[in-house]
Amino acid sequence: MREFIVEADGGSRGNPGPAGYGAVVTDAATGQVLAERSEFLGVVTNNVAEYRGLLAGLRAAYELDPTASVHVRMDSKLVVEQMSGRWKIKHPDMKPLAMEASRVFPPERVTYEWIPRERNKHADRLANEAMDAGAEGTPGAPGTTGAPAPKAEADVRAARTVAGAPDAKTVATPGWAPADMGAPATFVLLRHGETALTPQKRFSGSGGSDPVLSEIGREQAERVAEALARRGTIQAIVASPLARTRETAEAVAKRLGLEVAVEEGLRETDFGAWEGLTFGEVRERYPDDLNAWLADPEARPTGDGESFTETATRIAATRDKLIAAHAGRTVLLVSHVTPIKTFIRLALGAPPESLFRMELSAASLSAVAYYADGNASVRLFNDTSHLR
Repeated sequence: MREFIVEADGGSRGNPGPAGYGAVVTDAATGQVLAERSEFLGVVTNNVAEYRGLLAGLRAAYELDPTASVHVRMDSKLVVEQMSGRWKIKHPDMKPLAMEASRVFPPERVTYEWIPRERNKHADRLANEAMDAGAEGTPGAPGTTGAPAPKAEADVRAARTVAGAPDAKTVATPGWAPADMGAPATFVLLRHGETALTPQKRFSGSGGSDPVLSEIGREQAERVAEALARRGTIQAIVASPLARTRETAEAVAKRLGLEVAVEEGLRETDFGAWEGLTFGEVRERYPDDLNAWLADPEARPTGDGESFTETATRIAATRDKLIAAHAGRTVLLVSHVTPIKTFIRLALGAPPESLFRMELSAASLSAVAYYADGNASVRLFNDTSHLR
């Protein structure tokens, strides 16, 4: 049985006054943050805000795994003691919230612990950000203009869901956040494990020898499979057609009990005549072509290879196809250096030259969430902690 830690907090500036809550769900075994929730509540009391934070945290944990056990940590002595059954709940505004919280999970699967405020900083920060945003943009809140906060700011404050958390909801807060657009499509981007060419830093695209994983690469695939199994959030697996990606994907699929779908659009760039060569060897043999390739995203590698512009067009089309097929789901995409960097570049709106400024290790994990309004949020990049 999985175990989650829920840390929640709520606050009110005036008691009652403009209030908000924050809640965080982490994996008890790994410490990984899986979901965050925050919301501006309008004018309510501090205790009501704390109960709303608890309820939001429990619901987020339930969305992740309804069979899990949950350990709640809060700096509200009142909420902890009341939910533990040691203190009676007398206030009419808190009774229905407490009843609702007690029904999310079976009571025997939820425990409560009081912690000092300094150990509850994450949830406290989210609650304060919600109150700040409400004060800035919620009609009727003291000192506001009634104008909504900018979209980018709302995304940061109100739509925080950590990569890999399935079915997470965008938090909708009246007046300053967009309407609830549902769960994003989250792509967890896995670069394949090492091949014999990887440590030699040789060009290895879709037009070369199609190498398989080395012994080190197979070990890396097993390690990432174990890490993803612990997280328990992957709902589908899609891989490039090349041997090294399919082998990496199969290692994960075997561990997760899933099938692997193959997507041609996830293949690596075709590096033409440069396939199998090191950067230095390409510079010796094709200096003019290499310089043009480094300076112009439309330039092709020698031998009619694929340009970065062509790769980006292919990846954008593949991205849109997969978003439509997997709306609201968390999907593992097993691909290569250039496609994964391109996913990140497009999500950030970065220029083509940014591809040369990213380091992407073998068997690394990155993640991007895609929302219904067309916006994207990069959640993770080049994580190799599972390999250490």
